[in-house]
Amino acid sequence: MGGRDLRVSFVGHATFLIQLAGLNILTDPVWSERASPISYTGPKRVNDPGIAFDDLPKIDVVLLSHNHYDHMDETTIKRLVARDRPRFIVPLGNDTILRAFATDIDVSAFDWGDETDVSPDVAIRLHQAHHWSARGVRDRRMALWAAFSLRTPAGNIYFAGDTGYADGSHFRAARDGAGPFRLALLPIGAYDPRWFMSYSHQAPEEAVAAFGDLEAENAIAYHWGTFKLTGEPIDEPPALLAEALKARDIDPKRFVAPRPGETWEAS
Repeated sequence: MGGRDLRVSFVGHATFLIQLAGLNILTDPVWSERASPISYTGPKRVNDPGIAFDDLPKIDVVLLSHNHYDHMDETTIKRLVARDRPRFIVPLGNDTILRAFATDIDVSAFDWGDETDVSPDVAIRLHQAHHWSARGVRDRRMALWAAFSLRTPAGNIYFAGDTGYADGSHFRAARDGAGPFRLALLPIGAYDPRWFMSYSHQAPEEAVAAFGDLEAENAIAYHWGTFKLTGEPIDEPPALLAEALKARDIDPKRFVAPRPGETWEAS
């Protein structure tokens, strides 16, 4: 791939394979059948991962946004460590969680606003997200959560992790601090009922507002269609996304909602 080439493949839920500048980067990797601490219960996949685990290229970097089970999957992380020994970039406190089940993991933890180089050409910065954390009943908000930006020869990329919209200020701060963005990866699902979920998860129309706040050239939607976590029909988010884009007169080709296995490319 050339310096401006960028390939983003959707695996499912919040898992993307980002390929650029000679690097293979995964976000919030989950290949397990359930998003749960228990193998026989909890939210179950309704589709297979868009890329089989054994078909993955060697992974160089993993971005983990927070410790909820649909984003931090112990089984998948152990497989990645054993196979590729990638570098994990995580918000503060999540390094302790990871080392508890993967003692030889290469993990670096950072606060919001921190930046680290992952190659001579690519830097990762952590940003505020409107969310929370917990693996159990006694550790709520004891580890940080974050969004990420990637500064690369292929352009700047934003990955929101898991977030509510709130007043949108965290998106505008990311734009001011790390933009402009060639591509934004934005969640659109797990929003119903709004009275309960709006703090943590943005609805499709809010994702479109975030797209505007970020002033991104393009966006890819995720966090829908793989695990049924909340009350909305599992295929509703992309339909509402299309309505919100039409209402704002935004070309739908600029903000797409792929199915697992589909790839977005730019050069």
